[in-house]
Amino acid sequence: MSHITTELDPATDYTLSALDRCDSCGAQAYIRVTLNSGDLLFCAHHGNQFKAKLFPTALNWHDESSRLLEDRTV
Repeated sequence: MSHITTELDPATDYTLSALDRCDSCGAQAYIRVTLNSGDLLFCAHHGNQFKAKLFPTALNWHDESSRLLEDRTV
């Protein structure tokens, strides 16, 4: 059964940073997918594009795309 994380998971204590890049286009990654074969990193766009295909077999779906909507003017 898959372990799905929609927010930061304290057990992993890892936040995707600007150094983490989308495997499809090179943009900043906000989604990390763990499969049996390893991890994939995606921007929000490509994560959403591939979610239907990858989600059923993912061991973990770590999604920080909500950070795109944060108000950073505070």
